[in-house]
Amino acid sequence: MQTRNRIFDDISQLMTNAMGVAQGAKDEAETAMKSMMDRWLADRNFVSRDEFEAVRAMAQKAREENEALKTRLDAMEKK
Repeated sequence: MQTRNRIFDDISQLMTNAMGVAQGAKDEAETAMKSMMDRWLADRNFVSRDEFEAVRAMAQKAREENEALKTRLDAMEKK
C-alpha cells in the first residue's frame, strides 16, 4: 500500500513538473511571437492608432478651413 501511494505521488509530481515545463514553453513561444510581430510591423512603418487619429483630425480641420476660405472668396467675387 505504501509503495502504491509512493508511485502515485511520483507520477503526480512528474505530471506537475511536465505542466510547468509546458507552461514555460508556451510563455516563451508567445514572447518570441510577439517580438517577431513587433519587428515585422516596425519594418513596415505602420502608424499607431493615436498618430492616425491626430493626422485625421488635422486633415478634417484643414478641409473646414478650406471651405470657409472658399466661401469668403466666392463672396468677394460677387461684389
